[in-house]
Amino acid sequence: MEIRYSQRLSLTYALCLNEARTNAGEPPSTRLEDYDPLEASTYLACYITFRAIQQAGRSPADERVENFDMLAVYQAYAMLVYTYLTLPLGDEAIEPDYKAAAITIARSLFAELENEELAEIIESGSHKYQLIGDAEAGHWMNYRQDIEKVLMAFVIAATDEESPFDKEELVPMLGALLSMLCEAFASE
Repeated sequence: MEIRYSQRLSLTYALCLNEARTNAGEPPSTRLEDYDPLEASTYLACYITFRAIQQAGRSPADERVENFDMLAVYQAYAMLVYTYLTLPLGDEAIEPDYKAAAITIARSLFAELENEELAEIIESGSHKYQLIGDAEAGHWMNYRQDIEKVLMAFVIAATDEESPFDKEELVPMLGALLSMLCEAFASE
């Protein structure tokens, strides 16, 4: 039986939820119909960004004080992740809500921040996201292709037992892609 992309996203979401839950917590539903693919994409954008931040050895708490604009880079990265996770959903007539996702992602990644700081991160992150999306320089085109490939591999690895690798093996690549983005915007 062929599995639709939206079902793969929902399954990846359920698996990541299960990893993140505490032992005492209620296990997530095993029915894929219980998971909205856009909600799954938003959650996975946060999950993947959080894992990439950890992998890259970055400290958002320190950067909040020392380099606040770096938080906007994380927001831009998360929105890139969301974009590439949701692109294939267009084939199933599912349209993403980028504004709602940006707010949810910022609130999830930066739960400790005040609304004014969140608004600043969302605005600056959106600007960076737009710059990356509009850039025609070869290295940015390659970056977009690389992040798309790694994200598709992540979803497939999480949902296909015959995948040549495990999704955890892709986390270092996601961390490296985040590091490249941080370096690009640190030198602005």
